[in-house]
Amino acid sequence: MRTTDLPRIARAQPFRRLRLILGDQLNARHSWFRTPAEQADTLYVLMEIRSETDYAWHHAQKVLGIFAAMRAFAQALATAGLAVHYLRLGDEDNQQSFAANLATLLARHQISTLEWQQPDEWRVAQHLNEFAAQSGLPYQVVDSEHFLAEQAQISQQFAQKIPRMEFFYRAMRRQYQLLLTPEGEPLGGQWNFDADNRQRWPGNPPAPSWPQPRHDLRELWQEINAAGVRTLGAPQADAFNWPLSRREAQEWLRHFIAHALPHFGAYQDAMSQASPTLFHAGLSFALNIKLLHPLEVIQAAIAAYEHGAVSLPTVEGFVRQILGWREFVRGVYWARMPGYRALNVLQHQRPLPRWYWDGQTKMACLRHAIGQSLSMAYAHHIQRLMVTGNFALLAGIDPDQVDAWYLGIYIDAFEWVELPNTRGMSQYADGGLLGSKPYAGSASYIGKMSDYCKGCVYQPKLRHGEMACPFNSLYWHFHARHAERLGRNPRLAMSYRSWEKLGAQEQAATLAQAELYLAQLDDL
Repeated sequence: MRTTDLPRIARAQPFRRLRLILGDQLNARHSWFRTPAEQADTLYVLMEIRSETDYAWHHAQKVLGIFAAMRAFAQALATAGLAVHYLRLGDEDNQQSFAANLATLLARHQISTLEWQQPDEWRVAQHLNEFAAQSGLPYQVVDSEHFLAEQAQISQQFAQKIPRMEFFYRAMRRQYQLLLTPEGEPLGGQWNFDADNRQRWPGNPPAPSWPQPRHDLRELWQEINAAGVRTLGAPQADAFNWPLSRREAQEWLRHFIAHALPHFGAYQDAMSQASPTLFHAGLSFALNIKLLHPLEVIQAAIAAYEHGAVSLPTVEGFVRQILGWREFVRGVYWARMPGYRALNVLQHQRPLPRWYWDGQTKMACLRHAIGQSLSMAYAHHIQRLMVTGNFALLAGIDPDQVDAWYLGIYIDAFEWVELPNTRGMSQYADGGLLGSKPYAGSASYIGKMSDYCKGCVYQPKLRHGEMACPFNSLYWHFHARHAERLGRNPRLAMSYRSWEKLGAQEQAATLAQAELYLAQLDDL
């Protein structure tokens, strides 16, 4: 789309209501757009603003993808006959914040009512609430009509006590009657088939490629650069490869169901230098900006199971990611903000190693996962949890810096989903509010689930000595330094027993190796 085609209301004209659409609220099926009688006196507003590009150092593809999808959505609304005002990043009248732009538009168009959908991020909700209170204008906040758990209810529930995700997931299965027998019991006699879904990918069956939309976003990229927006990673603006419309997102979903879902379950925890995507869906960007609804994704997967195309363990594992984990972390986020983002119970303070920003490390697993992230704005959940996140945890990196990296580098990263996954599950900075134990692993886990160790300069079987894999000594150093807090955790009992069996001399050598690595993190 050329920028000159973007809809704007050039002259001042009265509207009764203004409806603000955020960049992650591109839901064409929202009830806002299904009431023709309301459209005649309603102005829909979308805006590209520096307050949103600058609150984190974002990947170039994230900025490009959100802005391009917003522009396509605005054009679709205008084509459908709605009054749409779109503010581009470089427009002279763009004041670069929600509050300033809204104040101008409300006055210009004699607006009497302001409306917006519930923001997914706490900071945006606070900003809009404060603006509305100061303006004195009547306003209404409506549901985004996207999530499967109602925000107020789940926030209240999780504020009192956060349940374990497994029990939350079972309750959601019952609520939506998914993968249940007529008697209300789980199909296959068990709720969770995770034990069946932990295989290392041997290279066969071949991993399918993702769809290739290949959008030309060079003009938009020039606008972003001209505005002075600071980004990281490769923009791929000449052949942008993420879905930007509901139609493309639906095509992506159909491709996943047909070509990748049959093998997703078995290999969802696998990692390989031969394929950055393996059998993963890549649907999180489309879901998180609401081009797709989670229930339609779940139902498409279940339909494939009912037609015999995928196994029960596979479909259960996929459904659990969306119905269970995605909804669960949102509940944790809204129940515990804003205090959650300041939690650091392990008191980790070290700075993030420089190679998280350029991928230039001798560790093959981190070099591949970070290099892929910089190139694609994507890495799957095990790469994030057990490679980049695992190393940060073991090395004692400040969770503020870990949060900033994850929030910026991934195209699907919005704070409501990133923060609990990073500060809670990955870094255990919340002390176990979200997960019952830290997700820490040594080289043996990475070697078991990937081909990363093959050819790496570090030796995965060595705890100390020349070119011993850093994950090994740092793994034991982490457990040793946090023994007072973690030593009584029943899920870590085996690890601590193994540590005790090493003996004093081996322990000392291992800890000395870890200290050596911690003193030179930038050079690993």
